[in-house]
Amino acid sequence: MNSFFAGTSILYFLACLALGFIYAWLLYRNNKNLDKKLQYGLTTIRIIAVTTIAWLLFAPLIKTLNYTLDKPVIIIGQDNSLSVSQVKAVGFDQKLYEQNLKRLQDKLSDKYEVKTYNFSDKVSDGLDFKNNGKLTDASSFFQKIKDEYTNRNVGAIVLATDGIFNHGGNPLYSINQINAPVYSIALGDSIPKRDVLISNVNYNNIVYLDDDFTVEVQVQAFQSNNESTTLSVNQNGAKVQQQNISISGNSFVKTIPVKLHAGKIGIQKYTIQLSTFQNEITTKNNTQTFYVEVIDGRQKILLAAAAPHPDLSVLKEAISINKHYEAKLALADDLNSIDPSKFDLIVLYQLPDAQNTSNSFLQKVNDLRKPIWYILGAQSNVSAFNQIQNQVNLSSANGSIQEVYPDLANGFTNFNLSDGAKKQLSDFDPLLMPFGKLTVNANSTPIFNQRIGKVNTSQPLFFFTNESGLKTGYLMGEGLWRWKLSEAENESQESALNDLIAKTVQYLSVKDDKQRFKIFTSKSAYDENETIQFNGTLYNESYQPVNESEVKLQVKNEAGKYFNYVFSKTENGYQLDAGTMPAGNYSYIANTSLGGQKFTASGSFYVNALIAEYQQTTANHQLLHTISKQSNGKLFMPADLLKIADEILENENIKTISYEDRKYDELINLKWLFGLILVLLTTEWFLRKRNGEL
Repeated sequence: MNSFFAGTSILYFLACLALGFIYAWLLYRNNKNLDKKLQYGLTTIRIIAVTTIAWLLFAPLIKTLNYTLDKPVIIIGQDNSLSVSQVKAVGFDQKLYEQNLKRLQDKLSDKYEVKTYNFSDKVSDGLDFKNNGKLTDASSFFQKIKDEYTNRNVGAIVLATDGIFNHGGNPLYSINQINAPVYSIALGDSIPKRDVLISNVNYNNIVYLDDDFTVEVQVQAFQSNNESTTLSVNQNGAKVQQQNISISGNSFVKTIPVKLHAGKIGIQKYTIQLSTFQNEITTKNNTQTFYVEVIDGRQKILLAAAAPHPDLSVLKEAISINKHYEAKLALADDLNSIDPSKFDLIVLYQLPDAQNTSNSFLQKVNDLRKPIWYILGAQSNVSAFNQIQNQVNLSSANGSIQEVYPDLANGFTNFNLSDGAKKQLSDFDPLLMPFGKLTVNANSTPIFNQRIGKVNTSQPLFFFTNESGLKTGYLMGEGLWRWKLSEAENESQESALNDLIAKTVQYLSVKDDKQRFKIFTSKSAYDENETIQFNGTLYNESYQPVNESEVKLQVKNEAGKYFNYVFSKTENGYQLDAGTMPAGNYSYIANTSLGGQKFTASGSFYVNALIAEYQQTTANHQLLHTISKQSNGKLFMPADLLKIADEILENENIKTISYEDRKYDELINLKWLFGLILVLLTTEWFLRKRNGEL
């Protein structure tokens, strides 16, 4: 550290010194009572005190220089993934390699600051040779260096890996952001070994019941020319498909489409397996297991009517376009044998009817809390309609009908219709509606209002209600077949009517989830290195979230073993981190109670096995060479890794950096100066008094 004065001219200091001399000379020039030596001493004290006080008036600055030495940081990164231990080069000595890497660390520590890390799917401190990482993410290692050593003197990076990176970004892009040479240690073997493997499987993890779906299996084989392997597919342990694959060439790649059928609801376990060859380098990549969730997305729609009508054909055709909807038509006497509880939506077409042929069926419907779509027409019994529901009343009906045109209502947001569909629907022919005064006794959302002739009214023609989560639709007129003919006359490319019917059915049939206790995972599929996260919500009778009660969770694996957990409470819900779990299919059930009432919630999830480390067995030394060359480093084989120390020591760019830190302070801030002045003046005063001077 160096300190010196700055900002004040030497002339100012000389002037202050002269002032001190003049002041002391005037004070002591005629004094004859003091001893000469004492007089000279007092004069010196007065000169120093006056000079110091005068100089402080000019606010001089003192500059302090601090020099900090920053030794180069050498960072060693060790690949701790499974692939490193899976394939080793001929003559590779694991113990010797571990000893030499530690010796390299010690040798570099004599002159440099050495930091060590190991990386796989995560980056950890220190060297670790267990090689149990499920993935290799070198980009996260370089990102950690960038984050933690920005503005540090990073001298070099030693990267010990096989170059098989299967997670994260390309490390070639990361090294450009770090101004340091990378010295690579090429682990593994870059010579392809005899192997047949499943390198990738593409599939949809959710499919619908009774759908056929395709799984694409990518098969690779090395050093296996003119041989064949058998690809078999098992579903829940039972073989469902098998085919032979002929291998041509010593570097063989082929994508095999496998068509499967979703015939059972729930999470299905599929295992794809390739038959093994003799002398394969590994058989762990011959098998891959994945899970597919099969859901019953089909909504069952009942079209109930007293007699045939062209509108029913229009409705059934529009509903059946979507393969996830199943429409069933029931007429007259068939209604009594139908169980309406098995359907997700019931369309009552002109029911109740004028002949009252459906009374027993309607009684069954009224006893259920099912969404209903009422469509009225000339054969409707309006009086009975007013009695079986209390949301809509059509009074003063005299049996006559009137033509009513659709007028698109403003502010409808229950579902979207395209601008083209809106224009088509506005130009359609009128529907036939029973004449009467319409009164809606519930909050309604109209999609069409009535237009009588050319007069637009605020009376709804087609509208929806939602009472305590139960949705109901009302179309107050018949004649959808006319709208179908209008589309045919206009040669419309897309059917606005089909779109309207499909979206109406979808809106009415989707159930509002009003469960008071809900437990769910953050997602349905996890990798085996991911933590399983659960969230939960408990509602009181007013459907407000509460969390006073304790929530317990029990998870069961495929072997039938149970794991018990207790949720933590959040602000107004519940949360649980169950940690990582082995690959497999899991189910869970949660229990709690509130106000003496018990609640349960259940679900399932699955954990996918990570086999990426087995899907590539050939080391990528070319990539390591490129990384080193691009960063002005060098590639070394494990047997020569101690030479890296000599390479770093000879690199003139890797050197200690000296940082200069300049600091300016006002001299007046040095409190000890005031103490010095006080001591000088007090000493002078004491000596003068002691010798009889004023």
